[in-house]
Amino acid sequence: MTVMEVLAQAKALSREEQKELAKLLIDMAEAPEVDAPIATLESPPEEHWGKSLNRLMNELGPIELVDSHIEDPVEWVKAQREKEGKQRLGDWGE
Repeated sequence: MTVMEVLAQAKALSREEQKELAKLLIDMAEAPEVDAPIATLESPPEEHWGKSLNRLMNELGPIELVDSHIEDPVEWVKAQREKEGKQRLGDWGE
């Protein structure tokens, strides 16, 4: 939309609305520039990522622990890789 199109629309406003628009434009021009996008009444504020994560975790439910008896993380990873290898490759007659 061009400035001339905006001006044509502004001419259709009442005198009071034109004064209000002029004041808003002057205030906007004098306000310091902000890098953040301007929030509008039409768009609700974004939910904090932590709240989104908590909601997702609640939807997923409890996590099933696999081989919780293995306390050493390195041994746990080795056990998981061994299981996956057996599942993926089978025993091949060994």
